[in-house]
Amino acid sequence: MGLMNIMLFHSTFGLRPAVHRAAERLRAAGHEVWTPDLFEGRTFDEAEEARAYQDGIGKEELLKRAVLAAAPYSERGLVYAGFSLGAAVAQTLALGDGRARGLLLLHGTSDLAENASVDELPVQLHVAEPDPFETDDWLSAWYLRMGRAGADVEVYRYAGAGHLYTDSGLPDYDEEAAEATWRVALGFLDALDD
Repeated sequence: MGLMNIMLFHSTFGLRPAVHRAAERLRAAGHEVWTPDLFEGRTFDEAEEARAYQDGIGKEELLKRAVLAAAPYSERGLVYAGFSLGAAVAQTLALGDGRARGLLLLHGTSDLAENASVDELPVQLHVAEPDPFETDDWLSAWYLRMGRAGADVEVYRYAGAGHLYTDSGLPDYDEEAAEATWRVALGFLDALDD
């Protein structure tokens, strides 16, 4: 059981209390956790408002902020993790970091570059079933592409849960699915080799 250095990225709703609670849960399990604020202090309760703000920043700038946040710690061998938008960011960074130790995706995935390649990177995805943002067709294609890129992927689906079901402050919250997710995710982190 190794201590992991985890870079945990927030969702489109910003660095909400749920992200801090998730970080505390991971710290309580013995891990080091950073929660960069890609939105510079802004948080949201409404998806439309949140997405408009995210679009205003733009994908390139968000990724730049994420890379700058992770850079000082990447030599330690990070586990990249994130919620929804943050999961997409985490995936992009993990696939570009040869020292990455793992990738924990909650509620989201991202497209892969054609030439993406990793060396058996452990990846775990937790996603609602169905999820309007992560359709079955998309997830099947994503899973195959991740496998071709060299990732070792596990996917967990939660029937009937809302998209961002781990955030107790949002309507999507599903306590049972959230607790099951954290049990499995903590086991995944414990199993990552030193």
